[in-house]
Order: sequence, then C-alpha cells, then structure tokens
Amino acid sequence: MAIQTKVRRIGNSLGIVLPKEALLALKVEEGDALYLTESPQCALRITAEKPGFEEKMKIADSLMNRYRNAFRELAK
Repeated sequence: MAIQTKVRRIGNSLGIVLPKEALLALKVEEGDALYLTESPQCALRITAEKPGFEEKMKIADSLMNRYRNAFRELAK
C-alpha cells in the first residue's frame, strides 16, 4: 500500500498530515506516539508505539554505538 501526502508548513516547522487510511493501518489516534527509524535507501519507517519499543530502541542504539567500528567493517 502506498499513501501519498505532502510536506506542509505548520507554524515555523514543516510537517506531514497522515490521511485516515494511514492512521487506520497504524492503528493510532490523536495523541499517540509514532517513531521514525531509518531504513535502507534514504527511507524512514513509521512505527506506532508498542509496549517495550522505546526500551528496545535504547538498547539497539547502545549496541550500535558500542560496536560502531565493527558494523562499519561489516557493511563494506
């Protein structure tokens, strides 16, 4: 499923408005937290808040920082 939206000015910032179909697919409502994570090929992944997700991301960030050089070598 591909849903198109546009970047819009919201006050002094830029943002996007998620259409109803995207909100239904993510199972989110107004006020819910969304996480944007980097994906390959200059993409972002939008994930709805799930129990434990924030803690897992902290652990992943810690590991990626600790083993940064090893990951860089593996990526070659």
